[in-house]
Amino acid sequence: MNILCNCLAQTDCSHLSFHHFLTFSPCYINECETIPDACKGEMKCFNHYGGYLCLPRSASVIPAPEPPITPTEAFNPCPVGYEPQGDSCVDVDECERDEHDCQPSQQCINTLGAFTCQCPDGYRKVGTECIDIDECRYRYCQHRCVNVPGSFSCQCEPGFQLAGNNRSCIDVNECEMGAPCSQRCYNTYGTFLCRCDQGYELGPDGFACNDIDECSYSSYLCQFQCVNEPGKFSCVCPEGYQLLGTRMCQDINECETGKHQCTEAQTCVNIHGRYQCVDNNRCQDPYVQVSENRCVCPVNKPACRDLPFSIVHRYMSITSERSVPSDIFQIQATSVSAGAYNTFRIRSGDDNGDFYIRQINNISAMLVLARAVSGPREYTLDLEMVSVNPLVSYQGNYQTSSALRLSIYVGPYTF
Repeated sequence: MNILCNCLAQTDCSHLSFHHFLTFSPCYINECETIPDACKGEMKCFNHYGGYLCLPRSASVIPAPEPPITPTEAFNPCPVGYEPQGDSCVDVDECERDEHDCQPSQQCINTLGAFTCQCPDGYRKVGTECIDIDECRYRYCQHRCVNVPGSFSCQCEPGFQLAGNNRSCIDVNECEMGAPCSQRCYNTYGTFLCRCDQGYELGPDGFACNDIDECSYSSYLCQFQCVNEPGKFSCVCPEGYQLLGTRMCQDINECETGKHQCTEAQTCVNIHGRYQCVDNNRCQDPYVQVSENRCVCPVNKPACRDLPFSIVHRYMSITSERSVPSDIFQIQATSVSAGAYNTFRIRSGDDNGDFYIRQINNISAMLVLARAVSGPREYTLDLEMVSVNPLVSYQGNYQTSSALRLSIYVGPYTF
């Protein structure tokens, strides 16, 4: 006899004897579909046999298979989960006989008279369902936790790496792992910094070091010319000059170093940036040489009547664009007759009025640069001292003069 007992009908099946085969047809209601808003907020509805669950949306559920509809077995005088064996009842191993309803992912564990279904690691059993355990809720990770079905993984922020326990985060030394710093690298907690050597500056990308053009920052770094080099700069001087320290230029005295080409019949005169070879005897007729740089015009020569009695040769060098007025040369009488009055003047060579004489006293005067001049340029000035002595009469004329022939070389630079 087959009798259908509906779960909603009140059918009395107590009159049935144990030798009858009884078949049940359970009915299932999906509350998640029939109950409006079965779960509130961020909870998700999961239907299961005989009810439903409200779980977080991140939860993962391993659904249980529908229970099979099996016919009832023959009368068993032993308790449920046991079977007769001779005159006694022995436990039935449902797990071994595959007579259980554990899910494929679950482990069946036999017990006396029954069995239990154990969920995999990372899941917990709720009713007949295995619900994923959100390990991230328990803050197992130092930085970031990523929940996955049945497990979780820890992740670290940039600049860190997982420690051996797969949960803690330790700093990464990027400097030892090929950080893209072009010069110097400094490791810091969670990151790194790039730094540059002196003479370089860090580029916009924070990694590359670009050379600093120091010469473009100031025109006063070098006296003459600044030359930019990788990471530094250097000063150079023009030909005829040498560096004094790191930025100043000093004239090279070729006459002292021997780096000149003057002959034995010439004298080397050092000037700014170069040298000049002058003849040892620069006396011109009617003058005759009486010493190394002094020429005398004999009084017995008619041509000497209107000329200075003596001429002394001197040489000097000045820089370009010298501030004016500027005292540049002092004239000093070497011998003066008693009662003589001396006056000083520029006899020749100053056609443009670049100089003037400032008399200091009866025996000396100062040559003054009146206007700024640029070189290279050369002046030859005859500076004359006129002596008037009313107490002495010489051939009816009591006036005599002597001259200093000054060669002035103006250098090409202001130094």
